[in-house]
Order: sequence, then C-alpha cells, then structure tokens
Amino acid sequence: MSALTYEVKDRQSPVAAWLGVTFAQHKEIQAEFRVAAGPQRVVMPAGVAPGTQGAAIDFWLRMLVDPQPSIALPLVGLVSGRAPCLRAGRELLHELAAGESPHKTAGGEVELRMRTAGFADRGDEWWARVCYALALLVELYRAASVENSRLMRLNESSGSGDLLALANDVEVADLVAMRDLAVERLLPALPAGPVTTGMTFDGSADLAADADLVAGGMLVDFKAGQGGKPRADGTRAASLGRTDLDQLLGYALMDYSDRYGLHTVGVYAVRFGYLAAWPLAELGQRMGGRLVDLAALRKEFAGVLRDQLPPYQTRRGW
Repeated sequence: MSALTYEVKDRQSPVAAWLGVTFAQHKEIQAEFRVAAGPQRVVMPAGVAPGTQGAAIDFWLRMLVDPQPSIALPLVGLVSGRAPCLRAGRELLHELAAGESPHKTAGGEVELRMRTAGFADRGDEWWARVCYALALLVELYRAASVENSRLMRLNESSGSGDLLALANDVEVADLVAMRDLAVERLLPALPAGPVTTGMTFDGSADLAADADLVAGGMLVDFKAGQGGKPRADGTRAASLGRTDLDQLLGYALMDYSDRYGLHTVGVYAVRFGYLAAWPLAELGQRMGGRLVDLAALRKEFAGVLRDQLPPYQTRRGW
C-alpha cells in the first residue's frame, strides 16, 4: 500500500489532484507562516542526514507528551531483515517496552509501546541516541534503499549498545537542542485533553497514514526541515510546502468517524520553535474559498482513496 506522504508529492495522483482542486488557495497561508515563524533557532549542523534526524526528533517529541508512545514501526523495520541488526534491535526494543511482547490489534496492526516512566533517570544523551536508533530502524521499513544505512555497520553479534553508538556527538547535541526548544515553545501551547501519538486513522485502511500528535482535539504535524533557501547572510526563512498542507488536510479528512474529535490542525516547525495552528473549519474555508462541510468532504475523500486511487496505482505500476 502507498502512503499519504507519497501521494501528495505525486501531483498526478488522484489524491494530490483532489486536494489541489478542493483547497486551491494556499499562498496566503504559506506567506503568513513564513513571516510568523521568525528566525531559525536551531541550525542543522553540516553533515547531518535531515530525514533521519527529523524522524529521531519526532520520536523524542512524542515521548515528551505520551507516556506510552508506539514503537511498532521500528519493530516492523527490524523484522524486515534488511540489515544485520536483529539482535541489537531486539535488545533495545525489549528494554524500551519493559519486556512486553508485541501483539496485533483487531485491525491486524503490530502493537508495541515504550514505557517512558521507566527511564526518567536517563540523561539527555541516552534519550537522543535511543530516538536516533528508532529512526534508523523505521528507515528499514520506509526507505527504498538502505545499503548506505549506518545499520550496515552492525553485524549479527552486535548488541543494543552498538546500535545506540551509531549517532555521533554532533547529532546528539542537535537533537537535545531541538528538544529543549520544544519544551519551551511547543509544550505550553498544546491544549489540555487526551493525547495520542503516532496514530492511524479510519482512512489508513485505504491509504497508509500515521500522524505525529493529537492533543485535546488539535492535530499537530512536526516538521524539522531547515526552511527555504539560504539568504545572502546564510539565514533561512521557515517554509510550508503545498505538500505539507495537503498532508495535514489529508490526515484530518481520513478521520472518517471523527474518532479524534479534531477541531484544530497545526504544524510545529521544530528548528524555528514555532507552532502554527488553524481551526479546521477556518483553514478549509480559507483554502477552499467557501464554507466547508467536513463530514461531506470526508465522504468524498474516502471515495477518492477507494475508487480513484487503486486504478491509478495499477497504471503507475504499483
């Protein structure tokens, strides 16, 4: 099955096409975001892999708000057998899950959760290295090629300590800096209420999609990119791509049954320490140019995923 993140990047996909027509007015939102975010506060060090670092800080931010965040995707990546790190990964995941074994939900999904309370005495470096290791394991599930992954430095006899050693000191310091900024800027801005991280939606059965965070009815997507192209002085402005907006709207529309009671959606620009949040109805109206009926749009979007997407994927060769 394809994923929402892929489909919104393929402008020929029925998913991207429908979102582009239904919510055509995006430039004003993007401009407001760019100005309001302000300067970049945690600059990405040279030589850091943006994708891995972004996935690592995603895990850490989830751990800040969720006492039992899912670590199922790292497990799925591990058991894929794409890298010689089975023993090391098993040791780490077993420790993080406090010895609990993975199981499958009624929907057939793998379930495994970290028990964060058991690691309250661990230092920042340990947390950063754990999150980096989890990000590497997820890449075994998501990445098209893993031949250059640091996991290939391990062998069948490697242990969890070897896995945690794969992050270098620069990456660890960068992750700690992004975590510190989130504690200052993100956590106080989240609404009170139930918290869920790494959640899937009703529509995830039609198109793979798992989001970062829902807190008190606000869906938040984390973006750890550097922003736009460097200015003459080397600084960057925050950027909010059309695909970022499509992904955010796609998540909200895939909650067919309104399970999460979403009323607000937002993007947290990790390196800028900026949370942009919009009431869902307001964002839909501004981008759609009209009042929106969320229930009707969810039904229509479900039709796109179920009726239009499969034949397109067949033509695409999937």
